[in-house]
Amino acid sequence: MRGAPLVELRGVRCTAGGRTLLAVDSLAITAGERVAIVGHNGAGKSTLLKLVSGFVTPGEGIVTVLGQRLPQPSAAALRALRRDVGQVMQGLHLVARLSALENVLIGCLGRVDGWRSWTRFFPADEVAAARQALHAVGIGDRCATRADRLSGGERQKVAIARLLLQRPRLILADEPTAALDPAAAGEVCALLANAAGADAGVTLLSVVHSPALLPLLCERVIGLAKGRIVFDLPLAAVGDGALASLYRPPTRPLPLPGPGTTAAVPAGVAAGVASGS
Repeated sequence: MRGAPLVELRGVRCTAGGRTLLAVDSLAITAGERVAIVGHNGAGKSTLLKLVSGFVTPGEGIVTVLGQRLPQPSAAALRALRRDVGQVMQGLHLVARLSALENVLIGCLGRVDGWRSWTRFFPADEVAAARQALHAVGIGDRCATRADRLSGGERQKVAIARLLLQRPRLILADEPTAALDPAAAGEVCALLANAAGADAGVTLLSVVHSPALLPLLCERVIGLAKGRIVFDLPLAAVGDGALASLYRPPTRPLPLPGPGTTAAVPAGVAAGVASGS
């Protein structure tokens, strides 16, 4: 039996330009669960994460996170809530000119004096913990390397190390492996899964780009299509049929050139090429 919800949505509706982005009648996620969200582009996956993080306010319904109703009554209250919500997004939000270690130390800003963020003079115990976090994700030798000189996989590991230093109760990950090769993607999924779970007491809610990564990351899968929950199942119960119900087939087949032929170039494009524009 699941415990009290850490994240709960009831009767939530989000619209834009007359189009429904998300419509969730009921969703509850408890402490220590590792949950993946899957679905095609535009299904509402990122909107769901933005609702939970407080970046989007629903047109109607109730969103509760860590026992707090969203939106929060003030910016200060929202900041206090976000101290316990770690995020790993596609953009990573690393500071390019700072070292890997300095980027990880950003994770402790919610619990240290504000002046330390201006001077970058952090307590010794936080610096030691940041180094340990980088070692934990396998790049302890890159502490002094600027973020813009790291590979894509290394930057993603810095973001996860920053998350470890933050010590959140809830982790939100938006397609954290989208720009990585399969080997690096599997490694990042394993790191995120190890950072969460019942033993750690940390909840993970992640948008997953590739269904093949689900066994590495979660025990529960939520399928979204057209802003609505199509299924909410344990990982073991998610088969090809459930996944196939989420992804729309092409409205018409793409024309492919036959043997010995070339693909036709639209007239407007051909004219632009010929003119050199």
